[in-house]
Amino acid sequence: MGKKLQSTDRLRPVDLARGHGLSTQAVRNYEEAGILPAAARTPHGYRTYTPLHDRALGAFLALLPGHGHPTATAIMRAVNGDEPDEAFRLIDESHAQLLEDRRTLRDVESALRDLDPGSAGPTELGGMFIGPLARRLGIRPATLRAWEDAGLVRPRRDPLTGYRVYDEAAVRDARLAHQLRRGGAPLERIAPLIAHVRSAGGLAPLEAALTEWHGRLAARGRAMLAGAAELEGYLRARG
Repeated sequence: MGKKLQSTDRLRPVDLARGHGLSTQAVRNYEEAGILPAAARTPHGYRTYTPLHDRALGAFLALLPGHGHPTATAIMRAVNGDEPDEAFRLIDESHAQLLEDRRTLRDVESALRDLDPGSAGPTELGGMFIGPLARRLGIRPATLRAWEDAGLVRPRRDPLTGYRVYDEAAVRDARLAHQLRRGGAPLERIAPLIAHVRSAGGLAPLEAALTEWHGRLAARGRAMLAGAAELEGYLRARG
């Protein structure tokens, strides 16, 4: 807020809202959700807030960018319910998810480095059938069928024979999946990565997407630090 609040200050909902660029309805909603401690009431039933509510609201807003709304809400509810261990557990889960996302990005970059653009060779006219592609990758046809079921590869069907036909994009996806599997990545992690390659239009435009991905992870990490600092201040104020 604009001035340093004293412990005896009493704030109207509009004072608390303006200090954080919110509406008074948002402040009331946050209180009802347990994000803020319950407000005192005047004899006429009007809410009155204190500097402690101001710290709580600041902590919640600082937690949002790094943890997201559901987790930030759950953290504040746990703190206000005198369950700090639950709040710390939720924070640990967010950090674990960020670490997992970093590992996923590392797996993608490693797979792309190992994916020599010239190693696949030209595809047969009209595409490749499942047997030749499996032999080229050194895997079984059943593995390619399993990857298809998991959404990793999307071969078309020959209209006359019904056989699977892998065009250049499908071969690319199969090769990328193969590299990621060799690196130990589980299928549930690979599927969204393949989708990311498809949405980027192939491997070449993916470099900019990976740079952006790095930036998002770094921003989340810094946001978590900022949120932790504000939450620590709120915990001290409560203590």
